[in-house]
Parts: sequence; structure tokens; C-alpha cells
Amino acid sequence: MDKLIIRGDRKLSGEVLISGSKNSALPIMAATLLTEERCVITNVPSLSDVHTMIKLLESLGKKIIFEQGRLIIDTVDSKKHVAHYKLVRTMRASFCVLGPLLGRLGKAKVSLPGGCVIGVRPVDLHIKGFMALGAKIKIKQGYCYAEADTLHGGEIFLGGAFGSSVLATGNVMMAAVLAKDRTIIDFAACEPEVVDLAECLNKMGAKITGAGTPRITIDPVKKLKGFTHNVIYDRIEAGTFLAFGIMTRSNITIKNVSPNHLLAVLDLFKTMNQEISSSKDSIKIKKIRNINPVDISTLPFPGFPTDLQAQFMALLCLAKGISVVTEKVYPDRFMHVPELNRMGAHIIRNGEIAIIKGNRVLQGAEVMASDLRASAALVGAGLSAKGKTTIHRIYHLDRGYDKIDMKLKKLGADVERKK
Repeated sequence: MDKLIIRGDRKLSGEVLISGSKNSALPIMAATLLTEERCVITNVPSLSDVHTMIKLLESLGKKIIFEQGRLIIDTVDSKKHVAHYKLVRTMRASFCVLGPLLGRLGKAKVSLPGGCVIGVRPVDLHIKGFMALGAKIKIKQGYCYAEADTLHGGEIFLGGAFGSSVLATGNVMMAAVLAKDRTIIDFAACEPEVVDLAECLNKMGAKITGAGTPRITIDPVKKLKGFTHNVIYDRIEAGTFLAFGIMTRSNITIKNVSPNHLLAVLDLFKTMNQEISSSKDSIKIKKIRNINPVDISTLPFPGFPTDLQAQFMALLCLAKGISVVTEKVYPDRFMHVPELNRMGAHIIRNGEIAIIKGNRVLQGAEVMASDLRASAALVGAGLSAKGKTTIHRIYHLDRGYDKIDMKLKKLGADVERKK
């Protein structure tokens, strides 16, 4: 198991190239189960989650070549429909194979998923959507069994206790493309990753309109074909490096990013008194000033993303005053709080709210990564801290950030990966 050693309190400089989006690549990989034809996916990040999905698809009858960000996916057995626990247990996104398997084969047996420990994340919206399409669902011994002689369309309200669900929207959308009648998903997730998946499905011959809005319409088709698709860039990785730049008071440039995917983040930087400029595919930190405290509430897109909450909490430890973070998407997503406090932060949690008393000088320490985004928060804290920070269990980090230590080294950070 690897650990990351960071010697902090250094300014960074230069450009960082953002990788393809993990949250977009994984459902698109699952969508290849809807066809027996060859599929080619480019701009795919080399992450442990991607390699897990490759193994899962291979267990479901696919033959895959992955080289230099390019996936070539062919079919060797089109009848396999069981996604076993040993492959699904480490990654929540693996559950999105259920929709395409159900849509094409009329049956699927998929283990209930694992992933980061960030609180309760049920699959009830997925099941609600599949049942609305006419599937019979049974949960037994840790597996979800889904069957349908014919999936029919219908109007599905896919809202939950904490709003819309990106993964459930994509999963139901993939099941519905081969259904008998028109399907309408109300309260659909509007994230760019949902739009990317819909565009890929349309290349396969699907008829999807409204992606990126709360109402998606899916008209039925009888068969889907192969495709070539370039995955969008990772807005969460881009936002993470922007936080790193502000925390280290560094004028860095983020390349390969769509600023329109980060409007809530860029607006927040203005409130924090930071000068940021953007162009069509890049964002630059122009001038670092004293960091103003802010109040943040995480919300589905286009609101502030929950996947950047931990990184910005680390950043707000350096702000000149008191900030409040309210987690409305995953209310238990605060595993990073005690670890940041070990480094000298002053954060008090009360339910879904965290109060950050800023103007702190963070100190290097031994800390433990609990989940993917918490790991990134600890990296940011380590970069800005005085002294040496050792982050243990960074396999979480490798699930969502492609060669993050190498990218930081190119910016001038003192970062070392050790066994």
C-alpha cells in the first residue's frame, strides 16, 4: 500500500493538463454492453477505477485493449449478465452495468456496490427507475436481480431525498434506450457527465433529447451500433488543482478544462477575493490575495459540487475568518475533518454543517486518507503546511486522479510516493 510524502510551504508554477473525466468514462464504458459492435473511447484516464471497470466488462464478455488513454472494446460473449461482488465491491459506478444489461438482455444480476465511505448512498432511485420501465427487481444475498420480458416506456420521477442522482439518471437512461415506448425522466441529473453519456448513446443510434436539463426524453430504437467517443475533461480534477493553487499562493494555469462546467466554483473564487481568468479551454490563477471566508452549500449541478467540498474545506482553513460548509448531497461526507484538525485546522462539525475557523497555519503531520476527495483535501493541506506531511492509504487518491504526484512535481511541489 502506497503513501504520499509532501514537504509543503512551497509555491507552485506552470501549467497542469487535466485528464479525462472518471465520472464520465465509467458509465460510457458500461454503455458498450448495449452493443456487440466495436467501441472506441478516447481521453480515458488511467485510474484504478477504470482498470476495475475493464475487468468487470471482461467478465461480462468484452475483449479490451487500453493504451495511451484509448480503449478498444470488442465482444466475445454477448450472453453474460452477472456482475460479481469481487469486482463491484470497490467501486459504486460499477452498478451502472445493470441498466445496459437489462436493456439488451432483459436480465441482470449485479452485486450491490461499494466505493468511498462517505455516508449512505442507496440504489433506490436506480431500482425505482427500472421498475417504472417494467422490470421485476429482487434483492437477495447482496445482489440485485432484474428481469423484464419487455421494457416499456413511461414517465419516471427520479428525485430523491438529496435531489437528483447522476448515476441513477445514466443507468435508467441506458436501460430505456431499447425500451418499447417513449421514456421521460423527470428530475434528471443535469451534470456534464450525463450530457456526455447521452451524446455517446446518440452516436450509437439512440434518440435522447433534453440531457443537461431536468427532463430527458428517450424515444425507442431497436438496435444500437458501435461508436467512437472522446470523454470530456474532469471538472473535479480541475477544481482540485485550482484549490491547490490558491492554498499555495501560486499563479498556475489549468489546461484542458471547460470553464462552463465550473461556474459555481469560479464565482466562489470571486467571493473569496481571488483573481481568476478563463478562456475556452483553460483557467488561470492571476493574482492571489488574502482569502475571504465564505459559506458553501453543496448542490447538484450547476451548484457547487459535493466532490469539491473536502478540498475547499482545506482551503478555507487559510481564510481570514469563519466559514460555514453545508453538505446537502452526502450529509456524512466529513471524514476529512479530524485529519485536517490533526494538521492544525479548527473545524467543528454539527450534523451536515461544518464550521471552519480560518487564519490557521497548517502543520505537517501523519494523516490517513478515508476516501477519494478527502485524500485530495489532505494533499492540498500538505502542500500548504509547514513541514512534512505523510498521507497513508492513497489508493483512494489513485481511484480518481491520474498521476497526481507527477503533475504536482511538474508544478514544483516536493512530493514523493513510497510503498
